Amino acid sequence: MDLFEYQARDMFEKHGVPVLPGRIADTPDEARKAAEELGGVTVVKAQVKTGGRGKAGGVKVAKTPDEAEEAATAILGLDIKGHTVGRVMVAAGASIAQEFYFSVLLDRANRSYLVLCSYEGGMEIEQLAEERPEALARVEVSPLTGIDLEFAKDIARQAKFPDELVDAVAPVFVQLYDVFVKEDATLVEVNPLVATESGDIIALDGKVTLDENAGFRHEDHAALADKSAADPLEEKAKAHDLNYVKLDGQVGVIGNGAGLVMSTLDVVAYAGEEFGGMTPANFLDIGGGASAEIMAAGLDVILGDPQVKSVFVNVFGGITACDQVARGIVQALEMIGDQATKPLVVRLDGNSVEQGRAILAEAGHPLVELADTMDDGARRAAELAAK
Repeated sequence: MDLFEYQARDMFEKHGVPVLPGRIADTPDEARKAAEELGGVTVVKAQVKTGGRGKAGGVKVAKTPDEAEEAATAILGLDIKGHTVGRVMVAAGASIAQEFYFSVLLDRANRSYLVLCSYEGGMEIEQLAEERPEALARVEVSPLTGIDLEFAKDIARQAKFPDELVDAVAPVFVQLYDVFVKEDATLVEVNPLVATESGDIIALDGKVTLDENAGFRHEDHAALADKSAADPLEEKAKAHDLNYVKLDGQVGVIGNGAGLVMSTLDVVAYAGEEFGGMTPANFLDIGGGASAEIMAAGLDVILGDPQVKSVFVNVFGGITACDQVARGIVQALEMIGDQATKPLVVRLDGNSVEQGRAILAEAGHPLVELADTMDDGARRAAELAAK
């Protein structure tokens, strides 16, 4: 889960990272009042989960509350890379002397943490890494030992910070690492981390991505979710603990096991080329030990998607027996009743396959067709979607 900047700011403050005062505002009038409370020069910043806000006109300096109101009027409703601005943060201004870059992230390939740090910040870090890779330090961090003050100083030196700044930035590096570990994040990034003219080190901007798999350890994280941007079908699936991702196609896909579902997506996309480019409408893995109730919940989610024209249920019975899946299909169709109008192609194989096919045959639902193979099922589902 990606956080908005104001949420990252609040999280930084909670862990002692030096930040500037800030207020959120949903209207120009609220932005004016926020600027009045903060006093002095303020910065009005669009709250969207994408980069490039400044270049898109989403960050404006305001010298007075009137200017803050005008800035919010210009920014609210702005489209930034497909994200519509619905909220701004009004932050206190700072007299910036220098800008730096710091991030810590999960390095999945090496099964460790990775710090990226540069004495040069305030620019596109990707551009810096490509054009001048020597200016960006890449430091592996062991999850077992983490970052203490001495290690933080070493990171600063590798990032080419001058000696007079090493002692100043190192404690902030430690605090940012604390955010990363204690909040179970996969990314904590500050660009820019700044030194003010008075010598203070401040996290002027923040980006945080939280690991939702660790949500059970952080009850407060649920309140950070952006409900307005959540897909209702994905939220419905999440409520049933389903592994569901919405896609842009027309053929709903249900399978048991992530590998099988990924393969099914490929087969459906390939078969769909024959019928005008039909493609998968979703990824839905009911898991290795799914019950009939889980199967019913999955079908309910997919059939509720107006984009879906047909459904392909592709199950290889192992832990999940085919008769359980078949009962789930029958149960789901009974629950949905007359609202079920989309054809289902079902391919069952493996554990209890004969019992599963017999259950579906006995039910005799007019929307259900059986397929012998995965290829046959994908082709028929694509054909039905095209019709």
